[in-house]
Amino acid sequence: MKKNEVIGFFGGKFLPFHKGHLFCVKVAASMCDKVYVILFDSPCNRKLEHGTNIDDLLTVSAREKQIKEAVAHYKNVEYRFINTDECLDKNGDEDWDKETPLVINAIGSNFKYVFSSEPSYGDYFKRAYPWAEHVIVDEKRVIVPISGTKVRSMTRKEAEVWIANS
Repeated sequence: MKKNEVIGFFGGKFLPFHKGHLFCVKVAASMCDKVYVILFDSPCNRKLEHGTNIDDLLTVSAREKQIKEAVAHYKNVEYRFINTDECLDKNGDEDWDKETPLVINAIGSNFKYVFSSEPSYGDYFKRAYPWAEHVIVDEKRVIVPISGTKVRSMTRKEAEVWIANS
């Protein structure tokens, strides 16, 4: 790491990694010297891999491929994978507080920004990474009007339009 290097990260389950995610990476890459894109995988996420017209595009290996191909031309973007199988609460739901040390272990704690399109993540980010600013990108999904939930409900042909590396 270079002195005064501006670092950010953008994490998610990326089911699938779509053009809205890629837009967030573009914004992050323009603001930072280095950006980490972190794919989080857990049993909760893996449940969403089934029962769609695009199940084969939702597997961990497919999502890794989507991310790596989509961000390959950014010289300042690095991919990371974090398995969060051990980060569940008593009810089997994701416990993001248990994920926090995994993020710090993977990328360090010297990042300045955390990127997302979800204002609802703000309280968690303030608690988990009090030194970092939460940058909300295209909250209303005006620039790239899509979500993973919406893509998963589409036909394969429709979904392929929105997958980031399509």
